[in-house]
Amino acid sequence: MSSIKETVLQKFAEVYGSAEGAKVYFAPGRVNLIGEHTDYNGGHVFPCALNIGTYGVARKREDNKLRFFSMNFEQRGVIESSLKSFVPGGDKNWTAYPKGVMWAFEQRGMKMPVGIDLLLFGNIPNGSGLSSSASVEVLTGSILRDLFGFEVTNQDLALIGQYSENKYNLVNCGIMDQFAIAMGKKDCAIFLDTATLQYEYAPVVLDGAKIVISSSNKKRGLGDSKYNERRSECETALAELQKVIDVKNLGELDEATFEKYKDAIKDDVRRKRAKHAVYENQRTLKAVAALKAGDLAQFGQLMNASHVSLRDDYEVTGIELDTLAEEAWKVPGVIGSRMTGAGFGGCSVSIVKDEAVDDFIARVGEAYEKKIGYPATFYVVQVGDGPTIL
Repeated sequence: MSSIKETVLQKFAEVYGSAEGAKVYFAPGRVNLIGEHTDYNGGHVFPCALNIGTYGVARKREDNKLRFFSMNFEQRGVIESSLKSFVPGGDKNWTAYPKGVMWAFEQRGMKMPVGIDLLLFGNIPNGSGLSSSASVEVLTGSILRDLFGFEVTNQDLALIGQYSENKYNLVNCGIMDQFAIAMGKKDCAIFLDTATLQYEYAPVVLDGAKIVISSSNKKRGLGDSKYNERRSECETALAELQKVIDVKNLGELDEATFEKYKDAIKDDVRRKRAKHAVYENQRTLKAVAALKAGDLAQFGQLMNASHVSLRDDYEVTGIELDTLAEEAWKVPGVIGSRMTGAGFGGCSVSIVKDEAVDDFIARVGEAYEKKIGYPATFYVVQVGDGPTIL
């Protein structure tokens, strides 16, 4: 961390003339271990924060100018804006994420008195499905809280980040990403009921195993993926079920109840979508119980079953993610592997025994490049804390 801290401070000085009075902040990325596409269906999710994420250097200005620079998009240079230029849906570059959070704070009566100079550096791959956008949102919120003394909790930061993504960036995301990042805790995943925001920390004790993220290197954007389509399919299926059974969301159903009433859903495709939402939520409950009981093998089997359901019932995987998961399942020492995130590109997450990690990366990497035509990238990660001031 310290070397990254020095690097970003040095770059800030280079871009903005000096680093005097600037502070350095960090917000993690996240990976969801199981519970995919359940968050907007009122189900449970089980994400954890990572030790990779987004670094920010920020300093107050004397005027109302906003200046942004990203080390990940250096060719774009400094992007200038002002406190008067918040237009929901109007920003067509990466600054939409920090600006959305500034706007969302303003909507809650927390107006920035002056502008800031901001530099960002992320070591999460862009478009990978590890929530680089939510990481930037939570980071921006924690910077505003610190610089201007706004009284907000970490849970508020999650809700503000989601609000900004929904209302400023017009992406209909659930709460999971921002919540996992804002509330991250080292060596723990967050067992979150997205319907009530009740949560508990569950220790992720991977004795003799590592979490390996495999990035497909296929770019995807949430807004233009089939994400909103899946949401509306589930909403329609829920409305059909509500004619025959009293439920608020799909997450309230168990498998037996779903099987009993599923014929109320008039369309085969919608029935498959709803089945995934119900069964995936139940898998998540079972997976957390398995982890608490120290049964990593059972946890891994549920991860594998999650991928199959996302592939066959929810249809959000695609050839890249299927190749990553299916090749992983062939490698001895892989406890479980599945796609993670919204799908259609992005990443898979695998739990791999220590002694098998190198073999896993070599074998899956070779098979993937042979089939897809370009390489995947692998990250051996740890479960990290939430946002911090460095």
